[in-house]
Amino acid sequence: MSCNTCQQNWFWSKIGRCMRCVYQLIGLSLLSIVGWWLMFRDTPKSIESIALITAIVGFVSLLVLHLWMRWVVIPLRSNKQ
Repeated sequence: MSCNTCQQNWFWSKIGRCMRCVYQLIGLSLLSIVGWWLMFRDTPKSIESIALITAIVGFVSLLVLHLWMRWVVIPLRSNKQ
């Protein structure tokens, strides 16, 4: 999954640099959270609810990793050079 501006294929070289990925993760996170709230808040122990919670945790974790790399790691690397 590469965009037009960054042609690198390696995960750690690209993470935090591609804003398209960040926007997609924000959208997926918000849609998943709203979907869970509307459909499964009354039955949080059902299989579907647990599966959607797992997806939410995955989306939000990857978003946090992207933002951590963008705001902390990349500026620290550029200051060292």
